[in-house]
Amino acid sequence: MALLEARGIVRTYGSVIALDGADFDVEAGQVTALIGDNGAGKSTLVKILSGTENSEAGEVMLDGNRVNFNNPAAARSHGIETVFQDLALCPHLDPVKNLYLNREIKRSGLLGLLGFMDRKSMRDHSVEVFTDLGSTVRKLNEPVGTMSGGQKQSVAVARSAAWASKIIFFDEPTAALGVVQTANVLDLIRRVRDKGIGVVLISHSMPEVLEVADTVQVLRRGRRVATINAADSSIEELVGAMTGKLDEEAA
Repeated sequence: MALLEARGIVRTYGSVIALDGADFDVEAGQVTALIGDNGAGKSTLVKILSGTENSEAGEVMLDGNRVNFNNPAAARSHGIETVFQDLALCPHLDPVKNLYLNREIKRSGLLGLLGFMDRKSMRDHSVEVFTDLGSTVRKLNEPVGTMSGGQKQSVAVARSAAWASKIIFFDEPTAALGVVQTANVLDLIRRVRDKGIGVVLISHSMPEVLEVADTVQVLRRGRRVATINAADSSIEELVGAMTGKLDEEAA
């Protein structure tokens, strides 16, 4: 049984059908790539599964139990985190404060009641998270707005990995990064996977998909049209599945 199963998901925007009975599965401890041409429904599906938007039909099962994520907090309460393309970091805050944003640890006793934070505990845990992921972030006192794109991505990944117990969605995590920074992010994704978390990678880069994914699920016109074992696949096969060329050749 898959960790997460989505069946028959429908979402429309006026006369535009974004998802037309889409199916999707996520396995624990695996990287599942979600690919498709522009307008295939990838981002809409991720928004629904992360609680940002609601579906109009279909069902989502997590650990065999039906769930309904009406908002992102509901998804997070089930151990599901998302690293969006814009990262959603606060540039004026340092990595530790970003990691604990809205999850701050208060000090015990009266000081906690007065609103004082346990900064040492938060910093110690942040160091542990960054070290565990092999993150390139070293300066924990500097605002993330002054950091490189790769370091910002590391902070966003670490924040999700610190709180996710089930699944992390990565939406185009390397889109604005150079070669070295991209390699670091792909390594972070592998480390998250090796912790037993289900990883969903949304990407337009077929070489990166084949490098890091275990399985590839293809959306076209709002429906899943293929599930492919990445180790046995090729860029040509993935592109063919996305465009419908494989269907034409099979016919």
